[in-house]
Amino acid sequence: MRQERATLEVIHNPAFQQKEPIATPEQIQRLELSGILQTTLVLDQLLQLFSQAIRQWVPHDGFHYRYQDLGLQIRGGERAVHSCHYTLTLEGESLGELTLTRRKRFSEKELETFETLLCSLFYPLRNALLYYRALESAHTDPLTGVYNRTALDSAMQREWKLAQRLHTPLSILVLDIDHFKAINDTYGHPAGDAALVKIADCLRQGVRASDIIFRYGGEEFVILLSNTDTEGATLLAQRLRRRIRDMDCSDIAPNLRITTSIGVATLNHPEETPEQMLKRADDALYRAKRQGRDRVVTA
Repeated sequence: MRQERATLEVIHNPAFQQKEPIATPEQIQRLELSGILQTTLVLDQLLQLFSQAIRQWVPHDGFHYRYQDLGLQIRGGERAVHSCHYTLTLEGESLGELTLTRRKRFSEKELETFETLLCSLFYPLRNALLYYRALESAHTDPLTGVYNRTALDSAMQREWKLAQRLHTPLSILVLDIDHFKAINDTYGHPAGDAALVKIADCLRQGVRASDIIFRYGGEEFVILLSNTDTEGATLLAQRLRRRIRDMDCSDIAPNLRITTSIGVATLNHPEETPEQMLKRADDALYRAKRQGRDRVVTA
């Protein structure tokens, strides 16, 4: 049961930031909350540190942070029946929503203490969000909004290690737009850019939330599929191929029809590296091209 819903806003007002705390000054000093929160710019680490640091003053079983504009959902600890929920705003800027959960209701004294301690989180949280946006920008393709080739390297390593540790399958798709040069030559580069944006949107709508899309080259995309075997990856590839083929592209150019060729590969033994798996998918893509395009080939 959600116990409270409030908007907690900090404005640039030193008197507000230094309001008399509910906890004693000695406790606040011992907690050294502000110093603790300055030790990281990584968002999930920051929220974990905050949760751990305040637990002695406001006991809780878990937390949930949500920032809708960036699609962020960060959880820690365990979910529970009772919760207190705050919408956070700093000088008119939204910082997301934070919820604490536990098995019993929060007292008014605990809520007042929590609101006091939250004041120490605002500026570190804003800095962490700025850092997150900077990283996202560096790893995002500016045209299509999907991740870029730089992001692919780190994501493949992360998902490969996870698959090794959990003994789960890992698959990859490599997609290439058929005759993309002809689209640019016939209709112009703005039409080619519009086609790339439309295909990226089509891919986003056709994959799971856990699947990660990258723009790998000029007209090439890669999709990383965690916990997906060869059969599942091939089925998804066929579904995406049909979705792209059936797209209405009349808003780009009259009679324009776009098709793609797709290569599929699944991590086939523990010693195979992510780069080797990608190479097999890329080889399968080129076999699809040689076999007539608008088709899926599985390595």
